[in-house]
Amino acid sequence: MSTQSLLVELFVEELPPKALKKLGDAFASKVFEGLELNDFLEPNSELTSFATPRRLAVHITGVRLVSQPRPQPPKTLMPASVGLDEDGKPKAPLLKRLRSMYHDEVDIAWLMDERVFVEEDGGKQVIKHREDLAAGSNLFIRLGGALEEALEKLPIPKIMTYPNPSGDGWETVDFVRPAHNLIALHGTEIVPVSVLGLQAGRDTQGHRFEACVNPVSIQSADSYASQMKDDGAVIASFAERRTEIVRQLQAAAAPSGFTPIDDDALLDEVTALVERPNVLVGKFEAAYLEVPQECLILTMKANQKYFPLLDKGGKLTNQFLIVSNISPDDASAVIQGNERVVRPRLADAKFFFDQDRKKTLESRVAGLAKVVYHNKLGTQSERAERVMTIARALGQMLGNEELALHAERAALLAKADLLTDMVGEFPELQGIMGRYYAHHDGLPEDIAFAIEDHYKPRFSGDELPRNDVGVCVALADKLETLVGLFGIGQIPTGDKDPFALRRHALGILRILIEKSLPLSLTDLVNTAFSAFPSGMLGDARTDVKTFVFDRLSGSMRDQGYTASEVDAVLCMRPEQVALVPKQLNAVRAFSALPEAPALAAANKRVGNILKKAEGEVGGAIDPTRFVEAAESALFAALSEIVPTADAAFSSGDYTASLQALAALKAPVDAFFDGVMVNADDPALKANRLALLNQLHQTMNRVADISRLAA
Repeated sequence: MSTQSLLVELFVEELPPKALKKLGDAFASKVFEGLELNDFLEPNSELTSFATPRRLAVHITGVRLVSQPRPQPPKTLMPASVGLDEDGKPKAPLLKRLRSMYHDEVDIAWLMDERVFVEEDGGKQVIKHREDLAAGSNLFIRLGGALEEALEKLPIPKIMTYPNPSGDGWETVDFVRPAHNLIALHGTEIVPVSVLGLQAGRDTQGHRFEACVNPVSIQSADSYASQMKDDGAVIASFAERRTEIVRQLQAAAAPSGFTPIDDDALLDEVTALVERPNVLVGKFEAAYLEVPQECLILTMKANQKYFPLLDKGGKLTNQFLIVSNISPDDASAVIQGNERVVRPRLADAKFFFDQDRKKTLESRVAGLAKVVYHNKLGTQSERAERVMTIARALGQMLGNEELALHAERAALLAKADLLTDMVGEFPELQGIMGRYYAHHDGLPEDIAFAIEDHYKPRFSGDELPRNDVGVCVALADKLETLVGLFGIGQIPTGDKDPFALRRHALGILRILIEKSLPLSLTDLVNTAFSAFPSGMLGDARTDVKTFVFDRLSGSMRDQGYTASEVDAVLCMRPEQVALVPKQLNAVRAFSALPEAPALAAANKRVGNILKKAEGEVGGAIDPTRFVEAAESALFAALSEIVPTADAAFSSGDYTASLQALAALKAPVDAFFDGVMVNADDPALKANRLALLNQLHQTMNRVADISRLAA
């Protein structure tokens, strides 16, 4: 049959585990795209990706041996005026051209009906010829090029160069790891392609130790997965292998009632390290549980790729799960070997913890003067002083002197754990270890938790600081970073953000909004700038605020608000960021009113009139100068609505404040229908502009609703 399943497998040396899933998916999708682009695939062709530590493979159903014929663009023959008479019949030049194209007697009438047509091209009528379909290509010829193109596009983290397997020893090949074997099967037939110096066949290697047959000879593309499992003792599918590991982890933990730690990144990495998983239970001495569980969990995950087991309360137990790549009849030696390996790691963690506690956090602060933070911004000690100043000011803004003092002290100690042995070994534990050591030093709990929490939120969806002291220090730390780096010109450009300033800005916004903090953004930025020595920074206050508003705009759109809704609120540059979600909800409710489109358009018109007005528009309105009834009606409506809208605004009910404007639609429409604003009488014109000015101010307290106009 000309349509069969296709299998391509590249057998290589151990692939980088953290990149395997991405490599496997990319290899499969790129091969599929290459064949699809060249019309080798049926409409219902399905793609299956395979990836193990030693192979990348793809299985595609419905692959044609010869690609579909492809239509060619029509060929321009001549201008219509040259080839056709007034009745549209072919003249001598066209007849001559057609006969030369077909080289023999041809049915001209058929050609004119089926192949020849007139079309406008470049403003002129031309005669065109519909070409024959281009002949299909053979898979045996085109697959090699598709594979080479797919390999070139792989997201390889680091290229290796090695001798070409089919070369003379001088030629080299570049790939993620040395490749040793290639399979390419169309149905049961070998496709004779060559890539990376390898000639395609049907043989591959199974499990390094437990394959029933080696090499494994793949009989057909469709038998690959089952043959690898039965003969090669390999679960070739990354997704299937991952699911099997999850099943075994849960089954191994069930008898004890414990739960394996939930870590998708670890699960992906372990899946990339084994070809046939076998989960075993190991133990370590309970004495090590005296060490903070974050340290033990991290060392087991990062160094040994184990899954620590937690009890029902979420506390670490002295048991862990091992995902082995072998399944011996007696697994005791494997378990004992892993227990023997993890013990020194846990002993190191205990040693670091015991040694670190011999010095207080405060005694380490002086050492921060020897740690450079940035060559233009000084040391970590100087930075700590700035964060202390900002944190103390924030404490006074949000609370009282006690909060200010606790925030100041937490800021002083926040970076001290950077000088501990434990954080030196595991940088991921900074802040966490500071909390443990602060508790050991007898510091108040709010200060201890603030030391850990001042890094939060560290990523999207992360929790926020759990107390007011932590909020002050977290804001101070992020503000100092943002202001300091902007002040020396280190502004993110494009996708480059080496100091994670976007993350810092989003962290500030989340704290302000989710904690409902009544803080002015201008006050925050000014407080941060004032903490730096005079002359150290350039004046980047406006740039910092613009950067923060840009992040806020993106964040609100990600939460489902429309661009016009966000623009209507943020163009007002609201000082209290915490109120922005309420303002956006009010704008959304207003937009749903039937009067909203007309009012938005009118507001835009009012804004344009006021912008073009010469001189300063006065605020005082003189009702005695009204000439038209529409002027009086609009003034009366404003007199009635303004107090209601203002009261709602002052109480924080922005939705009611905006909805009160709905009653203005009729008088506003009547005003523009019957009143000429730019009257010849200067006094009359000024009075009407003042009326519009009050209307404009009333309509734009919550948001600039003109931004909602279509």
